Amino acid sequence: MDETTEQLNRVFAALADPTRRDLVARLAAADATVGELAEPYDMSLQAVSKHVKVLEEAGLVTRSKVAQRRPVHLDAEVLDLMTKWIERYRRQAEERYRRLDAVLSRMAETDQPQEDAS
Repeated sequence: MDETTEQLNRVFAALADPTRRDLVARLAAADATVGELAEPYDMSLQAVSKHVKVLEEAGLVTRSKVAQRRPVHLDAEVLDLMTKWIERYRRQAEERYRRLDAVLSRMAETDQPQEDAS
């Protein structure tokens, strides 16, 4: 398995959890500390920190140190990687549907009764 495939596997596995998807959505709007991210959830700070660690290991987020704060930052490049992967398969599926439409259209034309030209 190549590096890109392995990263995609980690990203999709990380995003399989609804809490982590919500964290990513919130981080898309603005960086936040783990404490700030934990506020709306009914779970411990440690549990949210574990979710952030999974996102970090998948390459979706990074943590930096600004004075006493340690904000979590969304890495949009990984989202671009996912988008490219999804887009490739979307285009392939659309091409299959176009070919199916063409076949069905030809079948419909041959099934129509021919008018008598007498």
